[in-house]
Amino acid sequence: MTRILFVCHGNICRSTMAQFVMEELVRCAGREGEFEIDSAATSSEELGNPPHYGTVSKLREKGVPVGSHRARRVSRGEYGDWDHIIYMDAENAWGLSRILGSDPQDKVSRLLDWTDSPHDVADPWYTGDFESTYRDVLAGCEALLAAL
Repeated sequence: MTRILFVCHGNICRSTMAQFVMEELVRCAGREGEFEIDSAATSSEELGNPPHYGTVSKLREKGVPVGSHRARRVSRGEYGDWDHIIYMDAENAWGLSRILGSDPQDKVSRLLDWTDSPHDVADPWYTGDFESTYRDVLAGCEALLAAL
């Protein structure tokens, strides 16, 4: 079983989108039994909140099922629970380093570093561009799944 945790700032936009996109890609590939997928935040700002309406709308538009989810914050004690801890941007990397400390098992990586076009996934909370975020998340998740 490969365990993947997607992480962003608030766990209502990008990481949640990545969680549901990856779950759908895994389902379509017939590999559901091989993965456990979740998402979390580096901040506590959105704790308990559902996914952002823009995230839900974009996923539904793309035919990606949206499951039940409430924002939560990643904890230091979770490091050993995950095979891959995937973040979206430099701010998330900094937040994860504060929370987790070191990464001795090299589990932490940026989502789009799995692609041929490594860069940060822009936060649609600020940009309002859920389409671009979806395209980046899809590309990253497809590349990650192909590598696993």
